[in-house]
Amino acid sequence: MHTARPDSAARPRILFVTDLAYEAKGRRYCDEDVYLTARLREDFDVALCHPLDAAPLMETGAFDTVVVRNSGPVLHYEAQWNDFKERAARCGARVYNQLTGKADMAGKQYLLDLTAAGYPVIPTVDDPRDVGRLPETATYVVKPKAGADSIGLEFLSREELAGLRPESGILIQPCVDFTYEVSFYFVDHTFQYALHAPDPARRWHLERYEPTAADLAFARAFVDWNTVDHGIQRVDACRTRAGELLLVELEDLNPYLSLDLLDEEARDTFVSALKGALKRSLTSAV
Repeated sequence: MHTARPDSAARPRILFVTDLAYEAKGRRYCDEDVYLTARLREDFDVALCHPLDAAPLMETGAFDTVVVRNSGPVLHYEAQWNDFKERAARCGARVYNQLTGKADMAGKQYLLDLTAAGYPVIPTVDDPRDVGRLPETATYVVKPKAGADSIGLEFLSREELAGLRPESGILIQPCVDFTYEVSFYFVDHTFQYALHAPDPARRWHLERYEPTAADLAFARAFVDWNTVDHGIQRVDACRTRAGELLLVELEDLNPYLSLDLLDEEARDTFVSALKGALKRSLTSAV
């Protein structure tokens, strides 16, 4: 079992999981985590490691919590990620984000579940024979259930869908005509800030966004639906031509935060919220 260090007066120790070499389109993972670890060191002792090294280091019992941040798509190391989760449960390690999420942390099945439950999400099916349940459109988006970061994304006509096999693990969605994408960022269940991409063709050219009460109610409904009490979540949505918001993705594992786009006051507020959340998580049951 995971055991606390005997020196209770010592600062909590964080094992911070990140892939500083991962290259993401339009984002600087490494810069964000260099900044974030520097700020966390104000209150914690922090050691960085690659996701492939996390499990054995976690099991040493030398760390009070493991923080998973910009570790790259799990698709690239799925077996090791599953092993990490099993070993975390076995040794009783605290992990932030809490490993109980049922959104992207567990794959894309949640898009089907939310569609079936009537949530405002881009309608999704996983069998070409069910495409009639989707709004008719000239182009459909097809992506793997285990995908991330647009890996394996295809745009197909309705005729081309007929050649797909549902057992291959795919999702099918209508290609939505939207005016912009917007992301809402939460620490635990507390809203922090929102950013939007005014140009649909430039997903990561983001600007600050002031959400309305209706926008926040939309985003909060998905955070409340999820089973993550301790963690950072990003609710990605698109605004349709009709003016409604539809969920694109609920990122509950390692959402990129775009902290470089915030002003100093907003960054300080976010960091303070994260520090407080980590300290609270250390006193909660695993």
